[in-house]
Formats: sequence, C-alpha cells, structure tokens
Amino acid sequence: MNSRGLTIVCLIMVWAAQLAGQNNPGSLHQRIAGKPLDHLPGNMTVLTSFGERADISPDNRRVAFMTKSFGDAMVIDLATRKITCLTCRIPAAAFLRVMHLVSGDYILIGPEKFTDIQVSRARDNELWFLSKQPGSKPVRLGVKMNEGAAISKRGMKIAYSQLHEQIGEIPEGASRLIVADVDTSSGTPRIVNEKVVYQSPDKNCSLEAQDFFDNDSKMTFTCYEPNGLASVMTIDLQTGAVANQSKAPGSYNECEGVFPDGKFTCVEGDRQCEWLGGKRGSGNIDIWKLKLDGTGKDFVRLTHFNDYEGGKASNPVISTDGKFMCFQLANTTDPAGVGYGVLLYKF
Repeated sequence: MNSRGLTIVCLIMVWAAQLAGQNNPGSLHQRIAGKPLDHLPGNMTVLTSFGERADISPDNRRVAFMTKSFGDAMVIDLATRKITCLTCRIPAAAFLRVMHLVSGDYILIGPEKFTDIQVSRARDNELWFLSKQPGSKPVRLGVKMNEGAAISKRGMKIAYSQLHEQIGEIPEGASRLIVADVDTSSGTPRIVNEKVVYQSPDKNCSLEAQDFFDNDSKMTFTCYEPNGLASVMTIDLQTGAVANQSKAPGSYNECEGVFPDGKFTCVEGDRQCEWLGGKRGSGNIDIWKLKLDGTGKDFVRLTHFNDYEGGKASNPVISTDGKFMCFQLANTTDPAGVGYGVLLYKF
C-alpha cells in the first residue's frame, strides 16, 4: 500500500473511532494525539489561518471576525476570499467582537481602551456602531454590557445582558437581559426602545444573550451556573415564558448559532467528557446540535476536535439559509473565545 492509501486508511480509522465514541461512549477512553486540522472531513475547510469569533453576514456572502481578543475587526468575502480590515486605521483598537447588522453596518463590542483582560472584558465592555462606509470610525453607543450580543438578521433589533460589573444599580451577582433597537434615522446611531425582558437574582444563573429566532419573537440565551457549568435557555419575547432546553445538570451547554427554522441551535458542549474524561466546562468542548423541543434529549455531535489532546471547536454561527456554519479552532487551555482560525462547515 502506498503512503497516500495508508493515510486514507488512517483517517477512516480515526473517524470510525470517533463515531463509535459518540454512539457508544464506553468504547473510547482517551484522546487522540495529533492536530484536528490534519484530520478534517470533506465537509470542513479552513477559511482563515488566524482569528476568532466569526459572524456571517445576513446575505451569507461575508464572514466578519476578530484577529484576536482585544484586536482588529476583519471581514472575508466568501467568493473571492479577500480579507479586509475594518478597524486597522483606528489607533490601539482593542475590540472583542464584530457582528453584522442587517443594514450592512457593524456592531463592535469591547472597551474604549485595553486595561487588563478582566477589567476590559467585564467592567469596560460596551457597544459600538461602525458604518459600512470605508474609512468610518466606531461610534460609541453609550451602553455597557456583558460578553456578547444577539443581533437580528431581519431587522435592527439587538439584545444583550448586563451585570453589576457594568451597571452599579444591578445587585451584585444578579444579571438582566435587555432587548432594544439600533436607530440610525437621525444620522447619529443610538440604542432605543430598551426593555428588560428577563432578570436573574443571583449567580445561580448569570445571563448572556445569544440568538433571535422565529421572526425575532424568541431568543436563545445561556444561563452560566456555578462551578463553570451552563444551560441552554429560550425566552418567548411576547409571553415572557422561559424554558431550559438542554436539561443536563452537571454539564456545560452554551448555545451559539441558531438554525434558520428555529428548531435547532448549536451548543458548545462537554458531553464527550462522559467517555473521553477531562474536566467538565468551557475548556473541553465541541460543537453539538440541540433540538429546541424542551426535552434536552436530541443532541447530535457536529465536530470532534476535543477528541484530540488539547483541541476544541468553539463559537459556531449558522448561515441564514442553513447551508453552512462557521466556527473556530481553539485550545482547551485558553480563555473562552480565543481562537486560531475560522473554519467553514457545509451541511
């Protein structure tokens, strides 16, 4: 057998072992040496060799991403693979996220300036507007917020969470979810129509907005729990009804990226630790698909990066036509959100 044939056989054996581990957890007890990128299946390709926190444009033609945490915002054209820097003309840019608005403009998230990782990511984290016009500078929206935001692919609706670290009037340990609109009608962008839609009284459930679905009438959000665990939640924005969708106490389930039919969400999950071992939580995660039917039983594994020593896949986003997903390569020892390249996953 030649070297090419041997390589193909090895790849088949690796993925067969991984599939067996998913369907029969008792059959796989240790992680594989090697690199996930050396064993990609045919439906996955590397889009960029650097960067993190991808966001797909509403028309599915571009992917925005960050060069690094507290870095510059970039955008790649999926047809030409040309990468354009959105913030390189801004001295000492220190943003954490970039997200598309349906208008073609962008929302940036991050501090005005970098102080240190903890302060700049928590206390000083805020929303910025960046016009799609070349050479534009970010405009401060005057809203402090926690981690990421949910941004509509249909209108100018936005949702975010706030903690005591950002808003002193919120009791320590408590958090709240806010839904609002981005208004550009006056020429100066601003956040309007702010409404608190859900509140948590303590750290038993610290909130983060994730994705709108069902014509923006519902939203997924993550409930971060003690001991580094988390649950997938949904809220009906019309009735206020909240439901735990993952129903998996003692495990980590962070929703990121909802499918256009609103019936499924992607989840950064640690369920594979049941047979691979390792510490539960945001370190050992892979991407799973969860049906939002309230049972928490329909989980399907989409990536197998955590089958490799030190590897994980994170921060998935789904195209509005449901044909592909973008996510990032990451290391288990790095802080949440840190990535080393964006990948494209075709369904």
